[in-house]
Amino acid sequence: MCAMRWCLGILLLCSIGVDRSWGGETNGDSAGVEKPAAAEKAGESDSDSSKDTEPSSDDEGDSDDLKAGHSFHGEAFNEGPRQAAYLMEGTGKVDFPVASKVPEVQAFINQGVGQLHGFWYFEAERSFRQAAALDPDCAAAYWGMAMANVNNRERSKKFIEEAEKRKDKDTERVQKYISALADYLKKKKEKAATEAYIDALEKIYYDNPDDLEALAFVAAELYMGRRNGLKMASHLAVDALIQQVLDAEPMHPVHHYRIHIWDYEKAERALASSALCGQAAPSIAHMWHMPGHIYSKVKRYPDAVWQQEASARTDHAQMMRDKLLPDQIHNFAHNNEWLIRNLIFIGRINDALDLAKNMTELPRHPKYNMVSKGGTSSAYGRQRLMQVLDEAELWQEVVDLANSPYLQPTEILGERVKRLRLLGRAHSRLANMTQVVTIVAELEAELCQKFAARQIAIDEAEQKAKREKKNEKDTEKIVKDARRKIDSEVRSLERALNEMYGYMAAANHEHEKALELLKKSGDKDPWYQASLHLKLDQVEEAIKLVEEGAKNRKNQTLPLAQKAAILWAADKRDEAMETMRELQEISAEVDLEMEPFARLAPIVAELSWDADWRAEKIASDDVGIRPDLDSLGPFRWQPTYAPDWTLPSAEGQPLALKNYSGKPVIVVFFLGYGCLHCAEQLQAFGPRAADFEEAGIDVVAISSDDQAGLQKSLENYTGEIPFTLVADPELEVFRQYRAFDDFEDQPLHGTFLIDGQGRMRWHDISYEPFMDPQFVLDEAKRLLNQEEKVEDGAEEEDDGGSEATLANKSGA
Repeated sequence: MCAMRWCLGILLLCSIGVDRSWGGETNGDSAGVEKPAAAEKAGESDSDSSKDTEPSSDDEGDSDDLKAGHSFHGEAFNEGPRQAAYLMEGTGKVDFPVASKVPEVQAFINQGVGQLHGFWYFEAERSFRQAAALDPDCAAAYWGMAMANVNNRERSKKFIEEAEKRKDKDTERVQKYISALADYLKKKKEKAATEAYIDALEKIYYDNPDDLEALAFVAAELYMGRRNGLKMASHLAVDALIQQVLDAEPMHPVHHYRIHIWDYEKAERALASSALCGQAAPSIAHMWHMPGHIYSKVKRYPDAVWQQEASARTDHAQMMRDKLLPDQIHNFAHNNEWLIRNLIFIGRINDALDLAKNMTELPRHPKYNMVSKGGTSSAYGRQRLMQVLDEAELWQEVVDLANSPYLQPTEILGERVKRLRLLGRAHSRLANMTQVVTIVAELEAELCQKFAARQIAIDEAEQKAKREKKNEKDTEKIVKDARRKIDSEVRSLERALNEMYGYMAAANHEHEKALELLKKSGDKDPWYQASLHLKLDQVEEAIKLVEEGAKNRKNQTLPLAQKAAILWAADKRDEAMETMRELQEISAEVDLEMEPFARLAPIVAELSWDADWRAEKIASDDVGIRPDLDSLGPFRWQPTYAPDWTLPSAEGQPLALKNYSGKPVIVVFFLGYGCLHCAEQLQAFGPRAADFEEAGIDVVAISSDDQAGLQKSLENYTGEIPFTLVADPELEVFRQYRAFDDFEDQPLHGTFLIDGQGRMRWHDISYEPFMDPQFVLDEAKRLLNQEEKVEDGAEEEDDGGSEATLANKSGA
């Protein structure tokens, strides 16, 4: 094998016409990840079509200066999964026949369609890419890639173009699917395009009355067409369409769509499908998640928690097994944040706290997961961590975590204000009023800066209007627009200050003034405000607050605990004990040591109850056959162990990952001395080597070159490379770390953080090198400074749960 086949061979490959199609050797284990017992390797294609047909390339693919790591087939193939798929159980009972003569292709197509029904788009694209790798002539594979990216219209168009080029080689039915999607993507008027697309899918069903997937896709489009302005005229009609599918196949993943159509209409009508949705496709986390919507709507929070926990565990298992960054998974962050809310509702405070902290612990990435990106694990995790600390009155934990990576200050004003409000609340409850005063000073300083910034914005807007000779009305609008954002920030700071002033007033026994200030602040803590009303002998006002809280949050444990405590403190003992009995009915999982429940001890004693007064947990009998949660995966995401390696340096000296035992290391995979943007990456990281060393972090770079190529990299570097380079010309370590495109048999760029215990804490794998050493350094410090917590049984080879076990236990 040529040691420098990538860095030197790409020009030769382009010029002599060596086949670059997807039909070469593909191995489902080439990524070096242990697959579940049920998984099967993707075999080699027996088809010779790869020699005749390949995806067309755009200018990038045809160019002699194709960048290392970029797809041979064009821009659309740069993004998305580039590691091989494997056959897994539990993606849904679907049947989407195609004309391929390669046996495994049909299995991957069916798997991809099932993943589409479960909104598992990333993995659906992987399955369809695998089908194309096995049979490059399979038009349905490219249709599937387009379907998996229908929300990324431009990328989807490029995939459907490839499908259209091959559609004559597939069945007439598949040709109609391709034409329908191609027409949809070509139309600019989205409502009209959706209507035409639904019409085309219906015609497919007319001609193929056994095609359940056509009916399922019609149902999906009738629901999802709302995003394009299409009104769903009848929920009952769509439900009847779904029932047609289920009459033929009771465990079809179309249960998912039934939940969606009734979610915001009449949730009770989806209870039957909620009992079967996850079981219909147990390997797809989103299928476990969706019933949680329905159970939450009907206020069956324990059942909602079970579904969302099943989803979280399934996601955690897959991410850990296949070494994906958490936020690469669609819906993951949304599921986990909602799970935390529902855990709070049923009183599982410790688990809510644990999972919220885990969400903030997850590796961050500029593309996938940042506090500044709404809807990501970092943003949601911080939000839910604050919520559980606040509602469970974990005031000392607030103080402790505020000085840790979990609740560290950010550059985002809104997040800083939320943090200071929570910290001030905690200090007030702990009677640390000196700290409250310090927070007031910080908030007032921020407010003064905003006042000054607002005046500058006003002055600049007025000067602009004057230069442009605007009339009075237009000038007012320009000024209003200029100050809008700052006005919002000022209001946020003023509300925070009113809350702190309220606590200071309460500490001075000025309870009336405290209540007035808290009302201005927007504070909605019924327990604290009710307590202040009691100190003013305003019993009715106090009881009204907690009664409204319990009424508005039906079947939730904390509002009932607050109501019982206030009634007891108001000497309404009969009402307090009655509320306590109501609480007991939903108390099976509450953490009794938490203050909102612990303060109920006098009521428990009066009722002559045991110290553990919780009700027995009784499983619902209308939720289907549920697997053991532990069989799905771990409750928390945790880093997995990095594969070991031993590679030679330019001088031939062996270096192994185990040489870094006890010390974290950044491992950079680069594509040889001929890769110009790899050289740029080394030039970017080189000057920061001292900063990494100061942080106790080593850096090593693994090249696709042989030792001679390494020497050229050293010679080409400006100055002396301040870290070790090692050679992996056989690309074995590239494959083990998934810095490799299994479909095109070429290495990819990769940057990894491996901690002193050998665990992979952060990574970036891409067709482009990661060029921000400051981000890597900052993220490494954050991750390495986190509280260590590894679940029992988390071993190096833990795959987080077997799909085979799951499928057997779920009865799917």
